[in-house]
Amino acid sequence: MTRPRPVADLLTEALRGKPAERRLKEGRIWLLWDEAVGERIASVARPVGFRGGTLTVAVANAPWMQQLNFLKQGIMDKLNALLCGPVVTEIYLKAGRTEPPPAPSSEQRPPVRELTTVEKEFVREETESIEDPELRAIISRLMARHLASSPPDEA
Repeated sequence: MTRPRPVADLLTEALRGKPAERRLKEGRIWLLWDEAVGERIASVARPVGFRGGTLTVAVANAPWMQQLNFLKQGIMDKLNALLCGPVVTEIYLKAGRTEPPPAPSSEQRPPVRELTTVEKEFVREETESIEDPELRAIISRLMARHLASSPPDEA
């Protein structure tokens, strides 16, 4: 059996050539920001919006806003290189809060449990209308994994 592929890769492949593909690419800006600008700039400037090729960036104070004005083209070039295409065409700087995104939670997942008969039947009923057997099996496994990681419903 081959190694499971990340859902992000599957979505990218499924949406290739569709309008949603561009939206996924635009969303990656937030994930790539720190890498594109470096730790120092990331501590004082954060992306807060994106529309029509214009990335809005909140900057902590006026001196940094002045500095980033001179660095805009370089930041756009770096972001677009990381995004593998011309996604960002302009950067708009504004004064604002620059809190970094929350760190990933380190809490452990609940233990996986055996599905009840009712849950197994629920998964089967919900996925039986999917014609593609491979896709049906994948979605069934995802639903089962989700249900197995949560407490059983008390009826």
